[in-house]
Amino acid sequence: MRDQIIRAKAYLNFAPPNSNSHLIKELRTRIKEVEQAVGDACKESDLPRSASQKMKAMEASLSKASRAYPHCSQMATKLRAMAYNAEEQIRAQKNQESYLVQLAGRTTPKGLHCLSMRLTAEYFFLQPEERQFPNQQKLNDPDLYHYAVFSDNILACAVVVNSTISFAKEPEKIVFHVVTDSLNLPAISMWFLLNPPGKATIHIQSIESFDWLATSHSSTSEEQKSNDPRYTSVLNHLRFYLPDIFPALNKIVLFDHDVVVQRDLTEIWSVDMTGKVNAAVETCLEREASYRAMHMFLNLSDPFLQKRFDANACTWAFGMNLFELQEWRRKNLTGLYRAYVQLGLERPLWKAGSLPLGWITFYNQTVALDKRWHTLGLGYNAGLSSSDMEDAAVLHYDGVMKPWLEIGIAKYKGYWSKHLQYDQPYMQQCNINE
Repeated sequence: MRDQIIRAKAYLNFAPPNSNSHLIKELRTRIKEVEQAVGDACKESDLPRSASQKMKAMEASLSKASRAYPHCSQMATKLRAMAYNAEEQIRAQKNQESYLVQLAGRTTPKGLHCLSMRLTAEYFFLQPEERQFPNQQKLNDPDLYHYAVFSDNILACAVVVNSTISFAKEPEKIVFHVVTDSLNLPAISMWFLLNPPGKATIHIQSIESFDWLATSHSSTSEEQKSNDPRYTSVLNHLRFYLPDIFPALNKIVLFDHDVVVQRDLTEIWSVDMTGKVNAAVETCLEREASYRAMHMFLNLSDPFLQKRFDANACTWAFGMNLFELQEWRRKNLTGLYRAYVQLGLERPLWKAGSLPLGWITFYNQTVALDKRWHTLGLGYNAGLSSSDMEDAAVLHYDGVMKPWLEIGIAKYKGYWSKHLQYDQPYMQQCNINE
């Protein structure tokens, strides 16, 4: 029936301008009838009972038109032109949709902005001694389980911390390090003062407190030339300075702020690092939704990269990574990262973002974790299997459709939202709901 509509519209184009012949009127009537019958139907059972009768009537009208306009070559040319125009319209619509989704992904929801403002105001009413978190003597204890998240998003930080602690068998051994910027430090601090993480220890820091960062990351001003926030965000690139941020620690697990933990993570601390620096889930299996290959992001036609990296080397995910900091320091991988950043400013070696920089910095320095540790794709792929979701230790909303945004994939939001208490006064005052 949809094919009939296309054919009928093609025949209409053969008629002289302003033609109002009986056949033209008939075709217009049939098009309207069939379009109404088909509607948004996806299968034949969705069609009304009258559909068969209308299809037969349309076929009779098309038969008349084929006798009136018998030139097959003209018909083929017209159909090709119509197909091309339809494809151009679809392409334009997809570009517009992609732009709007990207824009929505970069926009701070009004409720989250409200929450930040209210918590910031409340924080500055506190006396200095009231702003202190307990158990700060644990911050540099290398025998404890240290987790870190770098973020400027209050709710994202809350979910990462809450979900990790809620499944922990020994929460008293957990130290959570939250690193943000000076603008968001008061609000995030106030959140965790009001919602302390049980027996675990919380530590909130601002990137502005790292005096060494200004000289270490001197290329930031150059990177600001890019409009891509993944590339210009200092918080995103701060992951390459972990040994400097935590000089007393031997190991740390780094989370992206768009993850949810679903089970106790004690086991990860006993992973055999085999002398390497990073433990991560690989993303090189073509059947996986998160498939990424080195050549998709790196300009491997460049002689420098071609000599050093295998185009078919397995890639891996940021989002949940165990880092061996002593080995990192010994191999000076932060210095290597800075050298690569500088090289990338001189000529186009990779697409913007810290992912390819991570792959080359930790090239041959990564241990593959079982894929059940980390399931990706919740921020762009609506077709993930329920078994992969339930088995995962960590769920990752990588992509632009974050769970705190309206564009988030609805069926995945529950995994994230169950770790927030929406009945809290500040949440209700700012109209933040599930």
